[in-house]
Amino acid sequence: MSTVTRSASASPCMALNGIIDASLFPLKSTSDVVNLFRRALTSPIEPDLTLLSIVVGYIELSLTTGEAAQAAQAAQAALGGGSDVIMGNSVPFPVVTHELIAGLYKKFQTILSVVEKPKPHRQATREIIKKVSDVIWNSLIRSSYKDRAHLQNLYSYLSGNKLDCFGVALATTAGCQLLGYRDVRLAISEDHAWVVFGQKHVESIEVTWHGKGSEDKRGQDIGAGIESGSWLYLGGLAVVCERGMEVAAICVALNISLSANSDCVEVAELQQQLLWLLYDLGHLKRYPMALGLLGELEEIHRTHRSISCEQLFREAIDSARNYYHNHHVYPHIFQGNYYNRLLKYREAFAAWANAADVIRLYTYQCRDDEEIYKELLDIANELIPYVMKTESSGHSARSILRDAEVFANLLRFYDGICQWEEDSLTPILHIGWAKPLVTNITKFDYDIRSQVVIKLPEDLEAEQAAALEAKKAAAAAAAATTAAAAAAEATLHLEGNNNNNNNNTLAKKDEKPKSELPTTLADLTAACGEKILNPDFLLQGGGQPFADQKQQAAAEQTTSSDLSHNNNNINNNNINTSSSKEADKEATTTSNGGGGSSNMAQSPSTEAQMQSPSQSQHKEAKLEESSQLELASSKPAAVDDYDPFEIMLKRPVITLYSQKMKGLKDLLLAEKLNTHAISLQVTAQSVASRKVRGGGGADSRQPATISATITAIASTEGGAVGGGAGAGNATSATSTDSIAPSRPKRTRRE
Repeated sequence: MSTVTRSASASPCMALNGIIDASLFPLKSTSDVVNLFRRALTSPIEPDLTLLSIVVGYIELSLTTGEAAQAAQAAQAALGGGSDVIMGNSVPFPVVTHELIAGLYKKFQTILSVVEKPKPHRQATREIIKKVSDVIWNSLIRSSYKDRAHLQNLYSYLSGNKLDCFGVALATTAGCQLLGYRDVRLAISEDHAWVVFGQKHVESIEVTWHGKGSEDKRGQDIGAGIESGSWLYLGGLAVVCERGMEVAAICVALNISLSANSDCVEVAELQQQLLWLLYDLGHLKRYPMALGLLGELEEIHRTHRSISCEQLFREAIDSARNYYHNHHVYPHIFQGNYYNRLLKYREAFAAWANAADVIRLYTYQCRDDEEIYKELLDIANELIPYVMKTESSGHSARSILRDAEVFANLLRFYDGICQWEEDSLTPILHIGWAKPLVTNITKFDYDIRSQVVIKLPEDLEAEQAAALEAKKAAAAAAAATTAAAAAAEATLHLEGNNNNNNNNTLAKKDEKPKSELPTTLADLTAACGEKILNPDFLLQGGGQPFADQKQQAAAEQTTSSDLSHNNNNINNNNINTSSSKEADKEATTTSNGGGGSSNMAQSPSTEAQMQSPSQSQHKEAKLEESSQLELASSKPAAVDDYDPFEIMLKRPVITLYSQKMKGLKDLLLAEKLNTHAISLQVTAQSVASRKVRGGGGADSRQPATISATITAIASTEGGAVGGGAGAGNATSATSTDSIAPSRPKRTRRE
């Protein structure tokens, strides 16, 4: 091709910025390119972004847009290749020569020569970065390339003066590195890229545009976008790259598309191997979108024996939660679409609901949020209706239509979208959203819908207030017993001195209850929150301070066996009592997780005071059994162990936060659905008050876990426990006969 020979006259002795030895060239295979990247990433000198972007860009364009690739594409079209199938184009791997790369590298240096190089230890300024972006911007062909493929690398820029918006941000970062400004870093959200700089990388600057047009944002700070609550900037929790992560961004930006319906096997293989190299070196742990993309590539073609694509999707979600307060939407969409392709619809609904829990943290911005809007619209109006149609074709008890948890997740999904719409200048839920929503709801019978416990934030506030009052009452009770506890401790100490002349058997019997008593007033007060006080001790000041110790003392007095046998019985009683208390605590915690009543947490202790010891132990055993059942339900059940009746007995609890969905509470649980009223409520104009969102500070950011949660059951496979250039999305299943009906379809973004 003409682009291959345009710079062949460059000097072959060029040292490529002193980082990569010319002896590594030519590159004739995928392994040669991976070896080049490994050498760059493990060298004590930071990797050269310009060099690596030119190399992979040349390979990508040669295999996907070259003359031979076009001929292969035409041959595939003549054979009637199916859609969504990765196909090889039978093009030999392009030979990457040192002369070619050196010539383009020198050209980029010449373009940047008009920018002042830094003095020793000098950091970049907003003016310097703006000037670098101006140089790149002014040399581009005047046209918008938002939806064009293969424009995210420096080879596209240096050979054809074409870049999309991510390509401009990458070129600006690489240009600053080439000039010697080491503090400039690339920042990436899920659909945009900009630059951060300064010693702590807290200053930011726009260097490109976003959207269908080419409106100039260069030189602006991103603070306004963060304050607007736009998903485009992820609330200030975007991926701020180190050099290794910038190399990962170059690899993620590789576009494997050969045509609308086929991908290039060679480029996909190169991208997959490079991402595994970066994964092994630890450069992807803070890059959720890269982990998700690697998971999709592994789903198409498994290359790693020990790490599955499902595990990679989980790691992407964990990365978003651990490093970005769960403000990234795509990791959950990756997982949900993956489960949907495997026909695991329960897990898919939970993952999609988790994605809606994240999007509710933002306010919808029509132009900036176009990509994520398309994703959610596709889930709501294509994937979910298809699943509902498939599942409603029979009357199997295994159908998700007989699962109240699925219905709760469906409501949680729409609740997140409705809250995303609140305070937006542009409505989201028009009649095109309302019709599928109403249809999906009507698929669930009344006996399934009525199992879902729907709460409102007002209910949670009342429960929290009641819990606070109960806590204050407990503190007052503990303070009231302080004086009596001090007197009891002194009395017990005096009795111990008077009983020194008793026989050894009685002395040893008295040692056990004394050893269990708190030795200080502070210990006694702290134990009041965990043990039940003895009424005799409170009223008369004598005897054991706690009820369980009173039971142990009575058991010791009625035992006439020898001392060793007696001590064994006491130890067994202590173990049983301890285990029952732990079960009581575990059951109480489970019943109150994520929106449960705080008053329920105190009911086991209150009832235990009013019941006999045998009744108390019986209730504790029941609580332990129920907690074990709930824990078992949170684990993925095997196909053979599936029990439809157990699914029907579940009582998921969900809290609705959006104004629209709160207004639907009574309609959703009615025996006969009023579909017209539901449709009117969903499409009504939102009049909600302004949502409180996390600004730029880390302390003010709230994780997505504060949104609606299903508390009765933990979803399987980590789906309900619950990054980026060039990310991918997935399509719905096209056939129920295949385990993976279709491969993930990727739409390349900035």
